[in-house]
Amino acid sequence: MTDKQEFEAKFWKSIRADMTVMVGIAGVDPRPMTAQFDGERKTIYFFTAKDTEIAEKLTGAKKATLVYAAKKHDLFATIHGTVRIDNDRNTIDRLWNRFVAAWFEKGKDDPKLCLLRFDPADAQIWLDASSLVAGVKMFLGLGDPKRDYADSVAKVSLK
Repeated sequence: MTDKQEFEAKFWKSIRADMTVMVGIAGVDPRPMTAQFDGERKTIYFFTAKDTEIAEKLTGAKKATLVYAAKKHDLFATIHGTVRIDNDRNTIDRLWNRFVAAWFEKGKDDPKLCLLRFDPADAQIWLDASSLVAGVKMFLGLGDPKRDYADSVAKVSLK
């Protein structure tokens, strides 16, 4: 597979299903967070508390890295972009769900509530190249595994 649109489509389908990612910014090690999606937009949101290290360091938009591994380990991605606080009430209302509510005692009006907005720029996406066919080819000494694997990696613009 070499079509970047296919890589991107597989990435969005996978991350929307699994939702758990690692997010980091300069000075804050990546930490697990649950992605929230507003329709088909490419923006990724995260609910957190204002007193978390990542929220406290966001005085404006900052470069961020999101690292994703699918639960089935069939897709991996590193996404670069920017993250900022976006406490837009309409967005909070649209994204609010019972899983988020469990973290905030006072609901949407909890003074600790903070919504982060991640705007992806570009990504490197890896698809699992191990398959029955790949295993048989390697066992029989057919093909070049490095060349075969090259079709399983793509740099993709997510803007």
